[in-house]
Amino acid sequence: MSPLDEARDLLARHPVVDGHNDLPWALREKVRYDLDRCDIATDLTGRTHTDIPRLRAGGVGAQFWSVYVRTDLTGDAAVSATLEQIDCVDQLLARHPADLVAALTADDMEAARAEGRIASLKGAEGGHSINESLATLRALYALGVRYMTLTHNDNLAWADSATDVPNVGGLSPFGHAVVREMNRIGMLVDLSHVAATTMRDALSTSVAPVIFSHSSSRAICDHPRNIPDDVLGLLPANGGVAMATFVPKFILPAAVSWTQAADDNLRAHGLHHLDSSPEAMKLHEAFEATHPRPVATASTVADHLDHMREVAGVDHIGIGGDFDGTAFTPSGLDDVSGYPNLVAELLSRGWSAADLAKLTWSNAVRVLRDAESVSRELRPLRGPSNATRASLDT
Repeated sequence: MSPLDEARDLLARHPVVDGHNDLPWALREKVRYDLDRCDIATDLTGRTHTDIPRLRAGGVGAQFWSVYVRTDLTGDAAVSATLEQIDCVDQLLARHPADLVAALTADDMEAARAEGRIASLKGAEGGHSINESLATLRALYALGVRYMTLTHNDNLAWADSATDVPNVGGLSPFGHAVVREMNRIGMLVDLSHVAATTMRDALSTSVAPVIFSHSSSRAICDHPRNIPDDVLGLLPANGGVAMATFVPKFILPAAVSWTQAADDNLRAHGLHHLDSSPEAMKLHEAFEATHPRPVATASTVADHLDHMREVAGVDHIGIGGDFDGTAFTPSGLDDVSGYPNLVAELLSRGWSAADLAKLTWSNAVRVLRDAESVSRELRPLRGPSNATRASLDT
C-alpha cells in the first residue's frame, strides 16, 4: 500500500478535526450569504477552498467553522456581524443534513463520526465579537460557539494581539475575567493570533485546556503569529492542543516578506490586505507574475508538526488549515481535499498510525471533553460573571 493509500485508509478511521475554516466569511464576501449562488454540495474549485465533495475527499470528520468578523467592525456592529456568521453556519447545516451536523460536545463529535457525517462546530475569531460583554460571550456559547480566539490581528483594550504594537502587556484584569468565564461555561480559549505575553497570561489563568486553532512553530518560521517553544512546552501541564496552520506566510520563512509586499500591493490599490475577492485575486496574480511566489508544501507543514511534537508531545498537537481565510495555500494542500497528502508525508517520516490518530482526531475531541468537564466542576461553584472592563481595568 502506498503512503497516500495508507493515509486515506487511516483518515477513514480517524478523520481530521480541523480547527479553523473561514468559509462563512468567504460566503459573506462573495455572495452575501446567497447560498444558492455558492452551493457547497457542488465542487466549487476555483471559487472557494471548501465544499462538501472536497471535505469528503480530504477525510474531514469535524470542522470548526470560523464565525470571524474583521476588526474594523467594532461595538454592536461586530456583534451583529458575528450573529450573521453564526446564522450562515446554521443555514449550511439545515441545507445539508446528510453531510453536516451540528456538534456542541465531544460526544456529538463522536456520534457524527459514527453516522458518517461531518461534525460542525463554531469558533469566534476575536474578542471584539463580544463587545466587552460577558453576557454576549454567554449568548454566543448558547448559539453553539465552542471557542473564542481572544484577539484577531489588532489589540483589544483588554488583550494584546501578535500583530499589533504591545499595549496591555498580555491580558488586562478584564481579560483574565474573560478567560475565567470561558472556563466556567465550557468555551475553549483559543490563543491563535494573540501576543506571546497574552498566551502566557491566559495559560496562567485558565484551569481548562486551551487551543491554538491555527498556529504553527515560531522556531521553524519566526513569525509573531506562531507559538514560541516555551509556550508549546506549557501545553502538557495545561492539557491544550496546538493546531498547525497551512498559511504559507506563517510556515515558510521565504514567504513572510513576499506576502508583506503582496499585501502592500493590495493596500496601494485601495483594498484590505485580507480581501479575497476576484478583484483582489487578479491583483495578486499580476503581482505574482513579476514577483515569483515562494511555495510551501506538505513537507513544510510536516516540519512544523515534527517540531511541535518534539516540544509539546504528540498528545498536544492538531491541524487547523485556515482554508478560505488565506489567498495562498501550500502545494499539495491546495484545498480541503489535501489532508491525505500531509498524512502521507508524516507516514513517510515514520509517524505511527496511533500518533496520527491523535493528531487528526482524538486530541481535539479530548480537549473539548476536558473543557466540558471543567465547566461541570465550576458551574456549581460560581454563577455567571457580570464584570465589566470599566469596573476591572482601572
